[in-house]
Formats: sequence, structure tokens, C-alpha cells
Amino acid sequence: MQGAEKYRILVINPGSTSTKIAVYDGRERILAEKINHSREEILSFARVVDQFDFRYKIIKEELEKRDIPLTTLHAVVGRGGMLHPLTGGTYLVNEKMLADLRAGVQGEHPANLGGLLAHAISQQYGIPAFIVDPISVDEMEDVSRLSGLKEIKRRSLGHALNIRRVARLAARDLGREHQETNLVLAHLGGGISIYAQRQGRLVDVDSSNQEGPFSPERAGGLPTTDLINLCFSGRYTREELLALVLRRGGVYSYLGTADIEEVEGRIKAGDSEAQLVLEAMILQIAKNIAAMAAVLEGQVDGIVLTGGLAHSQYITGRIRQRVGFIAPVLPYPGEEEMAALAEGALRVLNGQEEARHYGGKEGTRW
Repeated sequence: MQGAEKYRILVINPGSTSTKIAVYDGRERILAEKINHSREEILSFARVVDQFDFRYKIIKEELEKRDIPLTTLHAVVGRGGMLHPLTGGTYLVNEKMLADLRAGVQGEHPANLGGLLAHAISQQYGIPAFIVDPISVDEMEDVSRLSGLKEIKRRSLGHALNIRRVARLAARDLGREHQETNLVLAHLGGGISIYAQRQGRLVDVDSSNQEGPFSPERAGGLPTTDLINLCFSGRYTREELLALVLRRGGVYSYLGTADIEEVEGRIKAGDSEAQLVLEAMILQIAKNIAAMAAVLEGQVDGIVLTGGLAHSQYITGRIRQRVGFIAPVLPYPGEEEMAALAEGALRVLNGQEEARHYGGKEGTRW
């Protein structure tokens, strides 16, 4: 078995307006790059999968510029997208997974490109391609699956990759074992997802793709009858409506920008509308955190704030003011997704874990 320090792994994490790449030699990161895309570039594509060639070309150009030959890679790992419900772990990319990522079986998301991009590189250079803890990791309790309408089932979709990592960090900082902690975990980024963790299991989740708070660019939960009326108004096609709620919703819908630093700058300059919109997003986040505390019956060891928006002292401070009575608020700004992806692939390469197989009896829940 080759030593862990000799495995070179490419990590690909497509986001809503960026593509993050990293290269690890074992656990040592030797490259980290965030390639930003303008909203105009992204909005020029009708569907997320239509961005494949655009992002693939940029990734290869960046690696060439950094003088990292793709022939030196031993594996490539992409962020997992909105697949069928499955248990957590590291999965080999296979044909069934590729088909489901292209089809968007649970919806459109930039992470759907992760497995597709990883597979393309793996095929060209004869190396394995993986995903780790995708968005559709599902550990929900049955009581949380009922929506209120028999025809519609609540789904477990969110930022499971980063959430699992920061949950372990929070447990350590609280002096507890991960499997013993009850946490409310909020990933705050271009999309927002809020989890209830009971004794290490993610038993419930709300996300801005579904019924959770609105985010910088996603609409979150909307008044049902008004949304139905909008769908049948004749003003939008199905694809346009999806783009409206997933890419042009939230803060962007009100202010024409999804850049929260810009919004905070407007507030400092006296823009009352910008302050109202940001406070509304914060209120919705706080309300969802309180709802997850109810899932845990008030037995909450900590409230964890992570993701890019957790860098904002304004946002974390206002959330703390609203929910600090429930439990200590623990900010872990940014995200640990790149390291989590690399380590998931490395555990398989080292023989510490076996890769799971998507679509078979092992690992999947459908």
C-alpha cells in the first residue's frame, strides 16, 4: 500500500458563483484556489449542467497555470450533489450517479457538477473519482418527513459535508464526544441549511432550497397559495421559475445583489431598505434555529454558525441576540469542505474505509 503522504488528490467544489479547487499531497494542502464567476456568466446558462464545459476548461487552465500536471494525480474528488437519499460516506462515481446528477433527480444545484467534473478528469487520466457526504445525506427521523400534504414528502437536503466537520469541532470545543452532542447547526452561505443533530445524527434539516430561510440568492419557504398562483400566471416557464427561486431569489430579489459585504456597506451608508432585507434574512434564520431547538426538545448543547456569512460579525451578532437564550452560540466562520473531501478520499485510498457504491443495496435509502 502506498504511503498516505504520497497520494496526490484533486478536490473540486463548484459553488453558485465560484469554483474552488485544491490539491493535497496526503493531508498537506499544496494548492487552494477560488475561481470567481460573475452572475452574468452563471445566469447565461439555462441549467446547472450546462456549465460543465465552462467550469472544466477553467479548472484545467488553473492547474496548468499553477504547474500541477494532472498526470501526477492519484484520485479526484468532487462535492456531492442532490442525489437520491443515501447514508454518509465516500462514494465512487459510477454511471448511475452520473445519470442522476445530469437529470437533477432532487433538483438543480452547482454541487451536481462535482461528480461530473471529477469523472471527466478521472476518465482522461485513469484515476478513481469520488464524492463525499453529498447534499442528500439522509438521517432524518420518520416523524420529520411528513410535510402536511400526503403527496409531498420532506427531504433531507443541505450542507452535510461541512456540517459534519464543524459538528465534530464544536463537540471537541464543548469537551464532549461527537456522538453525545445535541446541536443546532446553521450553514450560512449562498444557500442556507439548518440542522438538528441528536447524539451525532442529523435528524432534521431545513434549507433555503426548500422551506427554510431565504438566503442571499435563494427564496426559501414561500406562501403556498401565492406561489401556486405565480406558477399558473403564465408569466414564467418552469425553468424560469426554478431560476427565480434558486438563483434570483432572497436578498438578490430585493436588492439586485447577493453580495452581503455590499449590502452591509449600503447599511453603513444609511440604506434603510438594505437593512430591512438583511434583518429579515437574519430573523428567518433565527426562527428556523429555534424550530430545530424544538426538534431537540430544548436539549441543545450549542448553536453552531458556519459558512461564509459567519464571517460577518453583524449577522452572527444579531443571530446571537435572537437565539442566545437557547444555548451558547459558536461561530466557525468559513467552511471545511475542501479538507473534508480530501480526507474522505484519502481514507479510501489508505484502506481505512471501503468506498460505497451508489444505487446498490449498500449506502442508499431508496
